[in-house]
Amino acid sequence: PKHLNMTITRAKFEGIMEDLISRTLKPCENCIKDSGISKDKIDEVLLVGGMTRVPKVQETVKKFFGKEPNKSVNPDEAVAIGAAVQGAVLTNSIEGGVLLLDVTPLSLGIETFGAVFTRLIPRNTTIPTKKSQTFSTAADNQTQVTVKVLQGERDMAADNKLLGEFELSGIPMAPRGIPQIEVAFDIDANGIMHVSAKDKQTGREQAITIKSSGGLSEGDIKRMLSEAEQYKESDARRKELVDCKNEADSAIHSVEKSLSDHKDKVPQSVADRVRADIAGLSAAAAGQDAGKIRELIAVLKNSSLDIGKAVYQADGRQENQGGDNSGSGDGNKQ
Repeated sequence: PKHLNMTITRAKFEGIMEDLISRTLKPCENCIKDSGISKDKIDEVLLVGGMTRVPKVQETVKKFFGKEPNKSVNPDEAVAIGAAVQGAVLTNSIEGGVLLLDVTPLSLGIETFGAVFTRLIPRNTTIPTKKSQTFSTAADNQTQVTVKVLQGERDMAADNKLLGEFELSGIPMAPRGIPQIEVAFDIDANGIMHVSAKDKQTGREQAITIKSSGGLSEGDIKRMLSEAEQYKESDARRKELVDCKNEADSAIHSVEKSLSDHKDKVPQSVADRVRADIAGLSAAAAGQDAGKIRELIAVLKNSSLDIGKAVYQADGRQENQGGDNSGSGDGNKQ
């Protein structure tokens, strides 16, 4: 029929709305999480919108926040006044006192070693904003870096949206970790983002300008946030494995360099034992067991202490020999 007029019980009415009401709790959870505060720090929960008159809604709010909601304003008028003020600001029909602040809907960052998404501007950052961070090279004698600009909430770069990329070349050859590359994100009041990478030693710089938020609709943003929550645990495991492999790679590089620099001072037995630990860690790092990798990193760090001991002992013997020679020389002169 075109028209329906029937009487239902309050219990039936609340049962029909139950799914709709429960769906409002997730945005509340996200809001609290993004704000960085806990529920007990919230002073008032203000009810806005005609549906907040429904007792079931008020009951749900009270249960979720642990306090009685504030019903001191007219929920319909609040929505209407808010919409009118926003419309007036957008059309420049109101002067002073009101400022609309835009925020970044998703985190912005770059891809770093191990295909990890490193955030420079977190989600919900007020714009305009500017953030910078210094990075380095991942390999010896690396003369260029590729900067991939990403948007999203996943831990791995491939799972986020690529907004653009550019290369910074002409980096002087040096051991990895020595060059200093400053990456800066600058978002103006119009939402236009400028991303630059600068080699601090040479002053060489490259940049890219991104004039939109990646063409993402409201639905796309919600989907990406939902996926980030859905895959949160698996993403954390993947990132942990990458972090372990990166740590293992750094540890191996550092210990191998130490062995090479002090090869004349380290006994063969110590060198052989350390190299065996390096081989074990290298094999583990090629696998997928983060726990095993961390275990063997600790083993290598422990055995590498013997390198330092050997170097100090060798230096001590040289000083003693030098002192003995100096004393005998003085005696001959006397």
